[in-house]
Amino acid sequence: MKAKNEMRISFPSNSNNEAFGRAVVAAFAAQLDPTIDELSDIKTAVSEAVTNCIVHAYRDTIGMIYITAKYDGHGTLQIKIRDKGCGIADVEQAMQPLFTTAGEERAGLGFAVMESFMDKLRVTSKLGSGTTVTMQKNLARRVMKNG
Repeated sequence: MKAKNEMRISFPSNSNNEAFGRAVVAAFAAQLDPTIDELSDIKTAVSEAVTNCIVHAYRDTIGMIYITAKYDGHGTLQIKIRDKGCGIADVEQAMQPLFTTAGEERAGLGFAVMESFMDKLRVTSKLGSGTTVTMQKNLARRVMKNG
């Protein structure tokens, strides 16, 4: 995707940074003049992806979470959330609703939630190297201000 505007940020996988990641992406997306529902969808999906990094990728340790958001100037917002954690052995299985590796306290709905709130979702992962979640939201009826 050729970006008309983009941002990058990284932060430690402390649980209190989940809200920070969500807020930063929401602030970036807000310049695209999304509806309240579109902005809520983006925030929810980002929260799920960041939480996956905190809970699954780094488990009992702290690592870095990397977020890139890009806007193409034609209504498409792309968000990538990446970690360098343990990776996912079977991405297809992990994307099944109710599947979790974190025990009974987790619902196993993270990817299903992301998929339901975004227009496209792609997950790539390599054991021992981390995971990248790429989400896309189409805001075609909106026009970016000042650009």
